[in-house]
Amino acid sequence: MDRFAQIDQCNRCGFCQEKCPIFRVTGHEAGVARGRLALLSALRDGSLDWSDGIEEPLFACLLCGACTANCFPAVPTADMILEARREYLERSGRKPLHRLLFDHLLPYPGRLRLAARGAAVLPDRDVSRVARALGLLRFLGRDFPKALDIVGRVPARPLRDGSAPRTFAGQDRTGPAIGYFVGCGMDLVRPEAARETLALLGRLGRSVELLPNGCCGLPAETYGDRRAARKLAERNLRLLAGRSLDLIVTDCSSCAAFLKKYPRLFEADDPWQETAAVVSSRVRDLLEVLSRIGPGDEPQGEKWIVTYHDPCHASRGQGLTKPPRDFLASLPGVEYREMEEADWCCGGAGSYALAHYDLARRVLERKIDHIEKTGAQVVASSCPACLVHLDYGCRMRGLPVRAVHISRIANRGRSSE
Repeated sequence: MDRFAQIDQCNRCGFCQEKCPIFRVTGHEAGVARGRLALLSALRDGSLDWSDGIEEPLFACLLCGACTANCFPAVPTADMILEARREYLERSGRKPLHRLLFDHLLPYPGRLRLAARGAAVLPDRDVSRVARALGLLRFLGRDFPKALDIVGRVPARPLRDGSAPRTFAGQDRTGPAIGYFVGCGMDLVRPEAARETLALLGRLGRSVELLPNGCCGLPAETYGDRRAARKLAERNLRLLAGRSLDLIVTDCSSCAAFLKKYPRLFEADDPWQETAAVVSSRVRDLLEVLSRIGPGDEPQGEKWIVTYHDPCHASRGQGLTKPPRDFLASLPGVEYREMEEADWCCGGAGSYALAHYDLARRVLERKIDHIEKTGAQVVASSCPACLVHLDYGCRMRGLPVRAVHISRIANRGRSSE
């Protein structure tokens, strides 16, 4: 079957231009879905070679899915871009950085935390110097030294450093048995929010297990490395299938969206397919269960003015747009204000800015404009990559606005924060 057959459904109307963040900041046809589909069509019919020259247009897409949401025949451009990335990787070979990340770091959370701690104590200039000395700038991207400013200072103590995998009793004896799937980003760059999530899940369930999971596999899948993504998924499936859990909850919308797609990683006759279907049916984004926890008490201090940014993996990836807004609006001590273009990608897109810093920055500027217009003190979201990028944008603009995970706002007034 032609993997790119749906290209022919594109009627070249150009409606994808209206919602594409990349096109809106560049104006280049090659950056919009219609242009990318023309590229894939040329690769398919052989009028264009699978050479190094196609790497940039293939990997400059944010994969946000906005084009498909605004496309009358709903051409799945992001899915076909991923398919093309997989084929490009098969033809060009895996890069050393990909082997390091996907084979030796992401499958082993302990190693990943050790690397993060090293980055936390080294000045940015030394991190860049080490990357240059190891020849990694070729693979990290030419913008890597500038992109280090985005993350800022990595917390010295990830969640798991002080919270070993364990099960503890919840407060609702009739509630579900919950497994908390900890995303790499929440563990390493938003550990304080992950601790708030644990407290929230404790109110919801009869028991909560802090799972010893590894990376969900989304980074490998995004870079076209399906083999590595499957191996990471298999590790997690072995772990999750052997536990008596009613729900598997994660507070990273990117992890949640990908865990729900685990069955797609395996062919119908693959032994892992059935296991993946069972496990994915139990997965919930934290956004889906917040309403069960209730609004809590009126917190001390002044009211927070809060706006909300939709992670692409929450809104288009899972259809979760109403629950977070309803929840934030219900919280005492919160004045909720809707943001213009709240569902537009912020340019974070995982590690996108490492190789596309300037392009990501231009996408981010548009988002920060809209945040500023709301007059909010806090912009909430449920994706650590988005939060890091939004924080950076507010810092660079000099705005008195914090990017905060929704679990921290949900726990305001319930904890000692």
